[in-house]
Amino acid sequence: MTIEQGAATAAVLQKILNTYNDLHLTLKHVHWNVVGPNFISVHEMIDPQVETVRGYADAVAERIATLGSSPQGTPGALVEQRDWDDYSIGRAGAIEHLAALDTVYVGVISSIRKAAADTEELDDVTNDLLIGHLHEIEQFHWFVRAHLENAGGVLSTEGATTEKGAAKSATS
Repeated sequence: MTIEQGAATAAVLQKILNTYNDLHLTLKHVHWNVVGPNFISVHEMIDPQVETVRGYADAVAERIATLGSSPQGTPGALVEQRDWDDYSIGRAGAIEHLAALDTVYVGVISSIRKAAADTEELDDVTNDLLIGHLHEIEQFHWFVRAHLENAGGVLSTEGATTEKGAAKSATS
């Protein structure tokens, strides 16, 4: 791999590091702010997701360092570099948070898939790392969506594009 390819790969990974850091903080926020009848099941479902995503962030940061770049993991760098809004749901019921998390996971999965495509020709190791992460991230998304769909597979959030919109449609 050339120095230029390593730098290009590290730049792609920095976006994913930001995504993972944001996701694990968002998941922890949900863990702390979920209420209602399904509180304990959602509360307990979220913590393993937090730990896994934190581990993925560490793996990505270490890959960036391996490629000769410096991973940016500070809150200021995250806020400055991200291209999405902060999670918009505070203290709320389990279904509202799960509906909002559905939209978060859609964005996260899209970002990882793009990064995997962007690294496919650059670096097999990084591409493999990202594809491996997709397996579990997509499974977490499935866990969330299972609470939002009926027996026919129709999501209560169908057509919603924002966290607040998803939360509202899931409880309507």
